[in-house]
Amino acid sequence: MNELLARLPAWFRPNSTMLMAPLLIIFLLSMMVLPLPPFLLDVFFSFNIALSVVVLLTSLYTVKPLDFLAFPAVLLISTMLRLSLNVASTRVVLTHGHTGPDAAGKVIESFGHFLIGGNYAVGIVVFIILTIINFVVVTKGAGRIAEVGARFTLDAMPGKQMAIDADLNAGLIGEQEARRRRSEVAQESEFYGAMDGASKYVRGDAVAGILVTIINVVGGLVVGMVQHDMSFDAAIKNYTLLAIGDGLVAQIPSLVISTAAGIVVSRVASDQDIGGQLIAQLFARPVVLYIAAGILGGMGIIPGMPHLAFIMLASVLAGSAWLKERRAQEAAAPEAPPVIETPEGEEASWKDIVPVDTLGLEVGYRLIPLVDKAQGGELLKRIKGIRKKFAQEIGFLPPAVHIRDNLELKPVAYRITLKDVEIGRSEAHFGQFLAINPGVVSGTLPGIATTDPAFGLPAIWIEAGLRDQAQMLGYTVVDASTVVATHLNHLITQHADQLLGRQEVQQLLDHIATESPKLVEELVPKLMPVSTLQKVLQNLLSEGVHIRDMRTIMDVLSENAARIQDAAELTSLVRTALGGAIVQQIYGTVQELPVMALDTRLERLLSQAVQAGGDQAAIEPGLADSLVRQTRSVVEQLEKSGQTPVLLVSAPLRWLLSRFLRRVVPQLVVLSHPEIPESKQIRVTNLIGGQA
Repeated sequence: MNELLARLPAWFRPNSTMLMAPLLIIFLLSMMVLPLPPFLLDVFFSFNIALSVVVLLTSLYTVKPLDFLAFPAVLLISTMLRLSLNVASTRVVLTHGHTGPDAAGKVIESFGHFLIGGNYAVGIVVFIILTIINFVVVTKGAGRIAEVGARFTLDAMPGKQMAIDADLNAGLIGEQEARRRRSEVAQESEFYGAMDGASKYVRGDAVAGILVTIINVVGGLVVGMVQHDMSFDAAIKNYTLLAIGDGLVAQIPSLVISTAAGIVVSRVASDQDIGGQLIAQLFARPVVLYIAAGILGGMGIIPGMPHLAFIMLASVLAGSAWLKERRAQEAAAPEAPPVIETPEGEEASWKDIVPVDTLGLEVGYRLIPLVDKAQGGELLKRIKGIRKKFAQEIGFLPPAVHIRDNLELKPVAYRITLKDVEIGRSEAHFGQFLAINPGVVSGTLPGIATTDPAFGLPAIWIEAGLRDQAQMLGYTVVDASTVVATHLNHLITQHADQLLGRQEVQQLLDHIATESPKLVEELVPKLMPVSTLQKVLQNLLSEGVHIRDMRTIMDVLSENAARIQDAAELTSLVRTALGGAIVQQIYGTVQELPVMALDTRLERLLSQAVQAGGDQAAIEPGLADSLVRQTRSVVEQLEKSGQTPVLLVSAPLRWLLSRFLRRVVPQLVVLSHPEIPESKQIRVTNLIGGQA
């Protein structure tokens, strides 16, 4: 049998998942045409009620709307199920309604007798009220929320895509995570659009319920009085109770489903379900509970009021507030520090010396959740991604980041240290988002004005509820852990040369030796010590040159180390060999390179200074001041126009000018003529020193 099934075409093989949807639709349509006995009506009405309860509970325990992607389809199918049952029950009511109130099954009879007490006037009023609540309040509100949510989600898509690309470029997430987030953004837009359309079915279902009930009452009167010779009183009693019972059986599940739709589209995505959010936010402030208890207690002592109910509820609220306040005080109480007993006469030892961390991150106590896995902290995972991306792009694995809390810092402050020296400090607000202004925003937001710590752009710390609005206005919105991680990534890239210690160089050599052992053996330590190699690599990193191409670097050093041991000269030779990679890192793949150049007279003066002083050459103070002033002016002009400032000089001057100008104009890149590939064209855009 299995062999026979395997030979069938793929589309013809039986598959329960593939066949379920077509069979369900065919079954729903057949219910509108084929007559159903009362027993099956009872089964399907019970199933409809159970389905609505399951959908409601699922929506309550959903953390974010995308966790219930199938909801629009469930909404449509449940609506079709109710309409099919309405048609089937109408056929039974009109055909056998003259036999009694149980003609359409026990479920309709029970709703007719139990919920409306057998009184058709009460039933009509209850049915109308339920229909108005469902149609005017719940369904209309849920549909409006879905419509607005779809529009805002679509408007916010560009900002969300920019945030994902920014995280990817900063190394905070990988390509797989970026794809997942892009897919989530697209799914969110499709979900709200589908909900907007599906809500129209629910509104139509409410209208259809009213019309079906009216038709059942009128049709029942005609059938009972004309075809079965029933009196008006008997006909209106039988058929009205059946019609109202049928309408209530359909409207109650419809109301439940509409409530679930409103819950799904109206909630804000967070890490808690709706129950957790209500408990955590509605009853979070004891002062609110105390005030509410006081108001209820005051109402309870007014003559004529139900004293017991009001005073009992006031007591419950006051007791809850007292317990909440007491637990908060216990949680805030500082724990007694452990008493460390030191044996008398114990001598100091080398174990008392604590080594200095190469990279450190210190946080205030309010930022501890960022680095605590138990509290959902994402910063540790982001730091791992930063180190991995740094290794892939720069060419060596940076030291691990040691994280600890520092009570001397402000509660929302953090600082980044390099060998116990602070290299960066800023603030972050856990639970809030930083809305960064890239220069194209179309509005303002309420919040704490600040600047992006990594790139100095104007920004605002905003509440989580304003995130979508900020993205719609053009802000790049990131959470607190992303702010800290981006700042850390920016600083370690700037200080890459200081992170490359002797241990990292040795680990790099060991890694290269696994693939090219002879290359390492011939260079270190035969031709040069590890310290010289370290200095060359640090020189490259200090000017932003990546050292991924270690094969080329070591080939150049092996070729020249026998006659040259000066690290600066070796660095210049390596830069020439890496010229193509350096230029591509700055300009990309363009053929024409816009550069700054020195005036001929200024270049001659600087060349004379280099010839006279060698490595210790110095620039005359007046000349240096003029050079710095003009260079800064040109660099500012180029940055405003979006160009990378690059100064092209002769090879002997490159090292001198790079060391001198790096301190005063750190964004300037200094290249020499030998570093430019022959395939590239040079275009001089600015001349420096014409008036020196």
